[in-house]
Amino acid sequence: MELRERIRNGCMTGLQFRVVLICCFLAVLEGYEIIVMAFVAPTLATEWSLNSAAVGLLFSAGLLGMAIGATFLGGLADRIGRRNHILGCLLFGSLGMALTGMATDMTALVAFRAFAGIWLGAIVPSLNTLVSEFAPDRRRGTVMGIFGVGLPLGGLVGGLATGLLIETWGWHGPFFFTALLSMIMFLVVFFFLPESVEFLITKRPAGALHKYNRIAGQLGLPISRELPEIEVVDEGRSGIGVIFSGVYLRRTIFLWVGYVLLIATFYFANSWTPTLVAQATGNAADGRLVGSVTGVGGILGSLGFAALSARINPRLVIAGLMALGLPTFFAFAALFDTGWAMLATIFVGMVTAGGVVAFNAIIPHTYPTAVRGAAVGLITGLGRIVAILVPLLMGYWFAAGASPVLTFQLYGFVVLLAGICVFVLHRTYPSRDAAPAEDFSSIEPEQTQGLRIKS
Repeated sequence: MELRERIRNGCMTGLQFRVVLICCFLAVLEGYEIIVMAFVAPTLATEWSLNSAAVGLLFSAGLLGMAIGATFLGGLADRIGRRNHILGCLLFGSLGMALTGMATDMTALVAFRAFAGIWLGAIVPSLNTLVSEFAPDRRRGTVMGIFGVGLPLGGLVGGLATGLLIETWGWHGPFFFTALLSMIMFLVVFFFLPESVEFLITKRPAGALHKYNRIAGQLGLPISRELPEIEVVDEGRSGIGVIFSGVYLRRTIFLWVGYVLLIATFYFANSWTPTLVAQATGNAADGRLVGSVTGVGGILGSLGFAALSARINPRLVIAGLMALGLPTFFAFAALFDTGWAMLATIFVGMVTAGGVVAFNAIIPHTYPTAVRGAAVGLITGLGRIVAILVPLLMGYWFAAGASPVLTFQLYGFVVLLAGICVFVLHRTYPSRDAAPAEDFSSIEPEQTQGLRIKS
């Protein structure tokens, strides 16, 4: 049995569990780094006397970097490999977080946060893609759901740890702490994370056969004298252009629109909810607690997605999860300044953070291997652009006196529209692809006849 076939059609092995575990730890770290400013903002706003517009600028600075990183550096993984890409992002990301903690004025803080964001934005597509490529076809939704727990778990652990870090070292502490953790994970990745088999076969970098055989040996497969043939599949288009042709064009439209709508909701909820609750209660600790509880909801949503994906098509699971958004946000709007806010926040986390995890599960294998990193980078970058605008515009929105209650209600409709997009996306697949626990990465022959992707 060829290695690629063993990974796709076999059971999970120790090597595959190791890849998922390492990427889960990285996702926990990245999940915290992405939203750390939301936890620090209440304290920083008090110490530096920042208004809502300035806080929104801080949120958007990191997101601007993430958009740049995902859009322009995400595709670099298709050239240098997923593993090397992750290593580079960890190295420079650690530097960016350390510099952010050293900032002494608003200008430096915004600049360093944006620099750190570049590497945060670039690494997430590689993590999603690597886990997806090491997961068996029929359990990819479940594996990706479990992996996706890392992002909301990072928010949960980070929210609980941030208070202690701020009490000990001030607002600088969380940034120094994450910089240290990034360097530790750099060493873990260097010594224990293998390269993507799909990348080795498709791109054939120097030493590809040796790396391929080393992975095969760990799975008990015989040594190969040459790499397997490249699976080819395009029709007049090469490279990234394939995602804008044929059936891929329709899927790209519905996938991207749905993702953008959810990302807008996610970054509004995760950036502004802690601050709005802190302002409503007059206690910054309440804001941090709400941020942590959102992480709990995200974990529950991720695990629920993983469990349901074993029996129901992952796209339908996402559509159902998004449908919960309307009643969830209306309930939170009515309760956010009361003692019931924590309970409502759990459901907000299930819909937003859990929804992002679910989207990340279906995105990579919507596209062919040769352009997967670039495609994931593009959609992630598009989401980051929206994520830049949302916290910033919300800052001006609230500074102008907008009602938090009305705002949460409006976002309920936004996330509902995201679910409708995913449902329509699901309809672009043949009925046989809608079976439970199916391989949602499959490429239908009748839709890709004559298709060739040039690497």
